[in-house]
Amino acid sequence: MSLQLFVGNLVEPLSGRTWQTRDVHREVARRTARFQAHGVRRGDRVFLLFGNRLEFFAELLAVWRLGACAVPIDARLTAFEIENLARTATPRVAITDDATPPELTKTLGNSGVAVIGTTEVDEMESDTHEAKLDSDALILFTSGSTGEPKGVVHTHRSLRARWMALADHLPGDAFARSLCMLPTHFGHGLICNALFPWLAGRDLYITPPFRPDLIARLGPLIDEHEITFLSSVPPMWKLASKIAKPPQRATLRRVHCGSAPLSAAAWEEIRNWCGTRHVCNAYGITETGSWVAGAREADVAAEDGLIGEGWGAVVQVLRTNDTTQPLRAEERCATGESGYVWLNTPALMKGYFQRDDLTSKTVADGWFMTGDIGFLDARNRLYLRGRERDEINKGGMKIYPSDIDAVVERFARASDVCAFPIDDLIYGQAVGMAVVLQDRQPQTISELYDWLKEHLAEHKLPSRWWVLDNIPRTSRGKVNRDAVRAACEDQPPLDLPAILAGKNA
Repeated sequence: MSLQLFVGNLVEPLSGRTWQTRDVHREVARRTARFQAHGVRRGDRVFLLFGNRLEFFAELLAVWRLGACAVPIDARLTAFEIENLARTATPRVAITDDATPPELTKTLGNSGVAVIGTTEVDEMESDTHEAKLDSDALILFTSGSTGEPKGVVHTHRSLRARWMALADHLPGDAFARSLCMLPTHFGHGLICNALFPWLAGRDLYITPPFRPDLIARLGPLIDEHEITFLSSVPPMWKLASKIAKPPQRATLRRVHCGSAPLSAAAWEEIRNWCGTRHVCNAYGITETGSWVAGAREADVAAEDGLIGEGWGAVVQVLRTNDTTQPLRAEERCATGESGYVWLNTPALMKGYFQRDDLTSKTVADGWFMTGDIGFLDARNRLYLRGRERDEINKGGMKIYPSDIDAVVERFARASDVCAFPIDDLIYGQAVGMAVVLQDRQPQTISELYDWLKEHLAEHKLPSRWWVLDNIPRTSRGKVNRDAVRAACEDQPPLDLPAILAGKNA
């Protein structure tokens, strides 16, 4: 099975590098030969420890041509987190670039993983095609980097089902020159913003993800390269509206915004900045290949939480979130009645990697229980009203409080902990933490801070701390993160900078 499809050109607008389609084919063939020389074969897993550059896409297609499975990894993770993921996924090789921290390379090497630089290729080429439709294609870890990892497994069949559905529902000419500013180790940026247009032969422009200095130049960047499409997250537009000059050449034909429901006011603000009314509040879940619903014709009246119709997915809103029982028609919510959003799509994941227990908690009879709360209107359009899940959405980056909890619990002088979302002007949400310590001495707090820096990626670090006498729990001993946050709001957080400054004085 050929997986190259009709790849378009790849462009890095900041570096000025461009690979024409013929260059892409050559680079993929060279990397395929290199992987073969290292013994990579069908069924193996390959860590990609970098992203958002030309070589990432060549590595990805080379992995697929051998029938192996690509595992994009956030290189901002700590050595502790990388080691935990490697222990679970057991990759045969890991690919790095010149920005990969040396400690990550060392950690993987110590774990018995062969580490290869992405530029380590020779002139030998291979045109082998070993992939099968039901071969594992992608594993995207969505949580558990510090505990029990949860990796979403997509096959080539489920990915193609997503791309075919999007091609059926979205105007192809809008994606002629797509800009990807989202991370390529998450489904939104990789599967939909990048691979959907590029594997259909359109040109893909790639930048580093969510850098404030880049957002400040966004308007001129769009004009210079005549960008017709980009996807985004709400915090990016909050920042762009404050610091970036809007584009002037009116090349944008469509803009998506995902990861959180849009308010009508934010929707219109994005339209005004972009210079097009074709702005879509796209809804997507990694487990269903990202975008599953939105407005086909994006020039709709903006409404709080409006998503739109399904794109290759059937959407139901039910009164139950129970996956252990057959779904019954009488559980369906009436028009306008809020309930749990369920999805049925051929792009559904194969399951969570080696976690049938987790898969069974979200999938029932081929339906995926999203954990989101919403309703359907009389036109069968989906509206989102909230989330049942605990994840923290920091500028489109999903952070799972359990990851922070798992690290703090390993700290010898911590008795209890609860991480939770807090409001943030730039990112929308950030991480707050309530912790119970054996003592409140500055030395203990400083050592906990050092422990977190060693074991958590920087973007996961709690920005506000509260030291409590106890963590509020339910009668069954469970943590209610909303209740903990409410308890913390009644008192000021630690003056962490002063404590750390005192330590370093």
